[in-house]
Amino acid sequence: MSDSSVLTNAPATGTPVARYDHPAPVLGGLGLFTVLLGAALPLIDFFIVNVALPTIDHDLAAGPALLELVVAGYGLAYAVLLVLGGRLGDMAGRRRLFLIGMAGFGLTSLACGLAPDAWTLVGARVAQGAAAALMLPQVLATIQAATAGHRRARAMSLYGATAGLSMVAGQVLGGVLVAAAPLSSVFGESAGWRSVFLVNVPVVVVGLILAARTVPESRSDRPAPVDVPGTLLLALSLVTLLAPLTEGRAAGWPLWTWVSLGVFPFAAVAFYRVERRADARGLTPLVPPSLLRLESLRHGLALVVPFSIGFGGFMFVIAVALQQGLEMGPAAAGLSLAPMATAFFAASLAGPRLVRRFGSRVVTAGGLIQGLGVMVLVLTVWRGWPDLGVLELLPGVAVAGLGQGLQLPVLIRIVLSDVPAERAGVGSGVMTTTQQAALALGVATLGTLFLSLASGGGMRDALTVTLLVQLAAVVLTVLLSLRLPRTVR
Repeated sequence: MSDSSVLTNAPATGTPVARYDHPAPVLGGLGLFTVLLGAALPLIDFFIVNVALPTIDHDLAAGPALLELVVAGYGLAYAVLLVLGGRLGDMAGRRRLFLIGMAGFGLTSLACGLAPDAWTLVGARVAQGAAAALMLPQVLATIQAATAGHRRARAMSLYGATAGLSMVAGQVLGGVLVAAAPLSSVFGESAGWRSVFLVNVPVVVVGLILAARTVPESRSDRPAPVDVPGTLLLALSLVTLLAPLTEGRAAGWPLWTWVSLGVFPFAAVAFYRVERRADARGLTPLVPPSLLRLESLRHGLALVVPFSIGFGGFMFVIAVALQQGLEMGPAAAGLSLAPMATAFFAASLAGPRLVRRFGSRVVTAGGLIQGLGVMVLVLTVWRGWPDLGVLELLPGVAVAGLGQGLQLPVLIRIVLSDVPAERAGVGSGVMTTTQQAALALGVATLGTLFLSLASGGGMRDALTVTLLVQLAAVVLTVLLSLRLPRTVR
């Protein structure tokens, strides 16, 4: 008999029978580093192109509509396929899907970096988003399945810190790479923007080697088949909402954008009804409505949406304002956000200790601090434009980053705290899809608002109004945070 079997007595006869217990997977320190590296790559790449867009436009003659697609194509494919990626990991093995997704991400990054024209770049970005959607859900699902107790709480906090830091660092790194153009001897003037994609390739190679050796395999004991109707309806819902909002302004709001927005509510209602019917019949839909009965998940997601809308919109808008409005170079524009990244990381590290003492009120405090930082930025822009530099922007972005760092890691931990291990892939897919869709929605809505106002009333007024709209989203997160469960597990 194998070492993994245990003798027990049958209840009626007392005859010893074998019960096979598979040891739970254990995620060690190096394995955690590896999956967090996998989590960082897709989030960095969502934002890294923001500061590279002007050089892409200059080199490939892309134009506003195609530039929007470079950002939106990645975000749409990423958001649409995240839940499906989590389900496939539950079925086929999370490490296996993590490796496949990471390899695909490296290959598509290479394709982006070598793209000869704008349309090829858009296609490669869509494929890159699809690969990211296979990789990212496996990170949270592996943490859920292969850690427990204080190790899980620590891993979740580190994931949240990685997620937030990656979103800010992506823009900083993008600015440095575009300015430095490390591959100029090979690609000439286009080396800067190509570098923001090609830098992923060696990182992916290292990640694949580490993952094969350090990340344990895990899967659901009762994997469910792919929910085809749910997958198609979720894709239709997200595409009909995000595509027209992202492309509408640049394309001049043609008829298809209004038709698409008209289809969205019907697609969303149909998706919910199909999922609810499948859940009631004992099946496992793509997004089980029963998951929303978990108070921690429901209230946590309600905060992730406005937080991510504001975050995504701010990062896009500030990149445009600094480069086009203040005429900063890409390096200076990226480095202007370095204080935000530093403050975010410091707050993330302090978060677990503060949560043990104050519970979910840490999120409330973080929202208030972020709101103060946004207000400082509003006053700085209104009074100092256009004579602003890194030092003038530092107080506002640093305080805002501190507040964000106290919110996002704790929110992620709250959302997934009560999700059963066998539904780890589904739960992480729902969380990351919500976050990604909200980030893309923020770029679409706040970006459209800012660019529309800038074309008519000037960059300073446009940035001020956009920051005030973000402040309203921060106020909403503070109010919603009061409904969170006080104790955080």
